[in-house]
Amino acid sequence: MSEWWTYRPSDFLMFAPRTYWRLFELHNTAWWPAPPWLVLAGGVVLALLWCQRKNVPAGWLRGMAALLALGWAFSGWAFVAQRYAPINWAAEGLALACAVPALVLAALALPDCPLQAAASARYRAGLLLLGWAVVGHPLLAPIFDRPLLQAEVWMLAPDPTAVATLGWLLAVQPGARHARWLCALAWTATVAWCAVSAATLWTMGSAQGWVVAGLAVAAVGTRVATQRAPGAPAAGSASP
Repeated sequence: MSEWWTYRPSDFLMFAPRTYWRLFELHNTAWWPAPPWLVLAGGVVLALLWCQRKNVPAGWLRGMAALLALGWAFSGWAFVAQRYAPINWAAEGLALACAVPALVLAALALPDCPLQAAASARYRAGLLLLGWAVVGHPLLAPIFDRPLLQAEVWMLAPDPTAVATLGWLLAVQPGARHARWLCALAWTATVAWCAVSAATLWTMGSAQGWVVAGLAVAAVGTRVATQRAPGAPAAGSASP
């Protein structure tokens, strides 16, 4: 132990990087043909949200919150708890952590949580992040020289689900104090997930960690840059 300073974070990694990426291949195969259908469904949702950007029904925003809540719950159980935890003891805690955004987003999906579309620039930035989560994130597999079957698909894997959540949080403006508190909690939990995921990827020596971290930083930066006072007019309608 006299040479403890010579150790690097990767020396404490409990699994090989290729074992980690293989988990996504097994996960996608087990739930096939859900991956391509989820990408297609996400594209349809994005198109609808874009076409209605001038007058977004509040029900649509709550419906997206419910969908993301389901994605967090499913990816936390089916991937993190069932596949990741057997090779990483810390993943049991991460699986429980997925329940936090799942429960918060489920609460935001309730009718008593008033939501409206955020201001135009912020709403478009949110849809851009959603688009990346649905279409761009799965393409990181071939970009980083991995089979497409190892792609991380939103609703099935936590990282793209987290990015999609950041996009949704940018795209909405809560209209009541309790909704604002719930959104703040969702921001905190999702950014924390991105930080842990990026750190894990960096420890594995994967440059993909910079992508996850960069998207989280971009989302937070956009939120700060476009923050408006409560009660200011938004781009979309708040009608159910």
